[in-house]
Amino acid sequence: MEDVVIAGAGPNGLMLACELALAGIRPLVLERLPEPTTENRANGLVGQVVRLLDRRGLHDRLAGPIGPPAPAFVFGAMRLDLTLTDPNPLNILGVPQRRVEAMLNERAAELGVEVRRGHELTGLTQDADAVTLDVTGPEGPYRLRTRYHVGADGGRSVTRKLAGIDFPGVTEDRTLSYTANGTVPAEFADAESGGLRVPGHGVIPPFFHYRTGTGLFVYAPFPAGPLISTMELADGEESGDEPPMTLDELRASIERVLGFALPVEPPTGDGPHLLRRLRGRNTRLAAKFREGRVLLVGDAAHVHSAIGGPGLNLGLQDAAGLGWKLAATLHGWAPAGLLDTYESERRPIAERVVMQTQAQSALIAPGLEVTALRELFGELLRLPGTVQHIADLMSGADVRYEPATDHPLDGRWAPDLVLADGTRLAELTRTARPLLLDFTGSLGDELRGWTDRVDLVPGRTPGDATALLVRPDGYVAWATGATDPDETERKALRTALERWFGHPLDA
Repeated sequence: MEDVVIAGAGPNGLMLACELALAGIRPLVLERLPEPTTENRANGLVGQVVRLLDRRGLHDRLAGPIGPPAPAFVFGAMRLDLTLTDPNPLNILGVPQRRVEAMLNERAAELGVEVRRGHELTGLTQDADAVTLDVTGPEGPYRLRTRYHVGADGGRSVTRKLAGIDFPGVTEDRTLSYTANGTVPAEFADAESGGLRVPGHGVIPPFFHYRTGTGLFVYAPFPAGPLISTMELADGEESGDEPPMTLDELRASIERVLGFALPVEPPTGDGPHLLRRLRGRNTRLAAKFREGRVLLVGDAAHVHSAIGGPGLNLGLQDAAGLGWKLAATLHGWAPAGLLDTYESERRPIAERVVMQTQAQSALIAPGLEVTALRELFGELLRLPGTVQHIADLMSGADVRYEPATDHPLDGRWAPDLVLADGTRLAELTRTARPLLLDFTGSLGDELRGWTDRVDLVPGRTPGDATALLVRPDGYVAWATGATDPDETERKALRTALERWFGHPLDA
């Protein structure tokens, strides 16, 4: 019997597989496609997920050392001046999704994860002890038994459907989007900003969602080649047998949106190159993230607009939040109800992503009343408090799980600490082990009974916290600022250890 079978070898499924492997579980991954997809479904990572990759040593593989947060971003096609924030929570990593997926596939192989490509899930039943999966592979159908099954198989998740989990939400078909790689003559390039000089509009900044009265235009100069996108109101029903999109369609859409015939030419360099037409937007949230021994991560649990790039920020952190809890359950030391906290913690975050992407979609819609709303909203975006709130929301920095103490760090993402000897917290978290950072030098005895599950990190660091209990997913489970924690604080630490990491060995 397998311990865990994951359906889907996209970024979320592979990330979960890596997290489980780091925790001593060897999952089996099933992927219906015979080869990794060449389609590029996203062009960067935005938010806390960039820091998560850094804390697993994966950021280096994609782009070298992590850089500073972005000085600006967009919300609802309006500029978000992140120099007004303190701290600035919004990191951006501009790499194509296919590179992220290839890197995670490589990492999973290093960790001993088996990925079976060309193997499609076709049936699922479960009992009190296991899940039975029917699979069709290149050599025909076969059956698997697994203690847990996780669906990371996208918005049309077969896992979700077979488990009988509803997927309520809304589908709107009022918009039509065109996206393609292409080139634009050099005379339109603005060397200073990296954007485009468009007659009648001035300089359209790079990566900026530029709204007009008739639609939306985006120019994204990625290293692999510029990506150009438009969005308009749809003018009819989808026929169901529409021919593949052409660059002529994009050119015509740009002229309708900007009122100028921008001469977009085919892309140069090696492909694959994107040429995609999308009708409407889907916003749906699974009725539950767990049904018995079946769980959902990523798009299998939630789909929403891609505006602002929240998809991988949400999905990859789902994987990090589930991985250690599922591993603890399989190892037998998980406290009662630990696996249920996956949904109770991650579902509210998905709800907030749905909320903010719907709000952004409303802000980019055509119409004079929307233009008035944007004018008012633009005034609010000159207020540092508003910008901080939105930046925290988009990045995920506003997430706070249920705290054990009243310390301001408790329940939040652990800060990017640097110890006195120069060691970064990100270097200590690459094994995905829980950590007790003890800068008081007096808490080692409290950890007795949990040393098989939690690592003690002594040392010193500047800052308000003198000790932190950090979960494998990067969130603080207990904190103190006392140089000599009293018995009440020590008891709270022991309670937090037992709450998240089970009974001590000597209990």
